[in-house]
Amino acid sequence: EPTVRTELMEQIPPIAIFLQESRPKFPTAFFEYLMPIVVRYLTDVNNQVRKAGQEALLILLEQDLVAQSDIENKVCPILLDLSAPDSDDEYKVEAVNIICKMASMLSRTTVEHMLLPRFCELCSDGKLFQVRKICAANFGDICNAVGQEATERLLIPKFFELCSDSVWGMRKACAECFMAVSYTTSPEVRRSKLSPLFISLISDTCRWVRQAAFQSLGPFISTFANPSSAGLYIREDGTLSIRPSMQDVNSNPYQPNNNITLTSSNTNAT
Repeated sequence: EPTVRTELMEQIPPIAIFLQESRPKFPTAFFEYLMPIVVRYLTDVNNQVRKAGQEALLILLEQDLVAQSDIENKVCPILLDLSAPDSDDEYKVEAVNIICKMASMLSRTTVEHMLLPRFCELCSDGKLFQVRKICAANFGDICNAVGQEATERLLIPKFFELCSDSVWGMRKACAECFMAVSYTTSPEVRRSKLSPLFISLISDTCRWVRQAAFQSLGPFISTFANPSSAGLYIREDGTLSIRPSMQDVNSNPYQPNNNITLTSSNTNAT
């Protein structure tokens, strides 16, 4: 019964945590018995079971419970198969979504060598706009996961494609993550390539795209500032924050050191 398999997946993370804490007693139980079940359920015929498996996998990755060898030899190959050009549409959408979510939890080498080539292919998927939409919405996270060199060499050309997509929702998603993409690039690429691209979004024919671009204007401009003098930095959750200067802190030592946070989301950006 699918409900039984779904319930089983929901119990996998707490069992894995227990086994990790009791590792001397159960040194290989998770890798021998539980991890193969999680991997198998990523391709289950039932949608709810697959969703539960995906959520369990993300929790295991967040808790650093999955060995690097299992990620590279078991998890990534399954996701690459599910996101292949000839894969079922529903499986492909789910696979690209899980690839984007897990990218920030993996090593840069694993993401760049195993997942980045497929992500670049999916950005140009002409069959499913939903796939391109997921890629556009998570573009900044992928840039942050692979770093400046891979971003400028492989991702920026794909970002240009998505910013010119015929579907306005794609262009809107690009505008919303523009700050995160810009932050990953060099000042020269930011000035010579991304600035003209941003102008095209802020002049878009669709008002929803223009609105999203205007909301991202301030955060995008902030990426041109010198972090050492402006105190601007990007937090792990993708928001832009400002560190109070030492002069301000020293002037009031009893004042809590709270950061001022700006966000680049489509609802809260300024």
